[in-house]
Amino acid sequence: MTERKNFNTGKAPRMDTIFPQAVVTNNFIFRSGMPGLDPGSGQVISSSFGEQTGQALENTKTLLEAAGSSMSKVVKTTLFMVAVNDMNIVNKIYQDFSRARHPLAVLRS
Repeated sequence: MTERKNFNTGKAPRMDTIFPQAVVTNNFIFRSGMPGLDPGSGQVISSSFGEQTGQALENTKTLLEAAGSSMSKVVKTTLFMVAVNDMNIVNKIYQDFSRARHPLAVLRS
């Protein structure tokens, strides 16, 4: 059986101390939900959906780099959205973060 390791970093906000920020196994990193929180304060970055989305992706990038990986190695991304009207905002911000490759994005509302 392959080793499964919980991974946390102080460089990205943590939602809860019960759940790890990510799990590492077989050279894969499975990341938990990462909202648009400010890493310093742990508070929502702003009321702007676009800014929250950008911060969530920035937090993801920070977490991956702390675990020894990068956004360019992402294979799949799942985004959960409430308002489908915000899809254009998400697509623009997501594209900026995944310029090296365009991993599959599954958007659900």
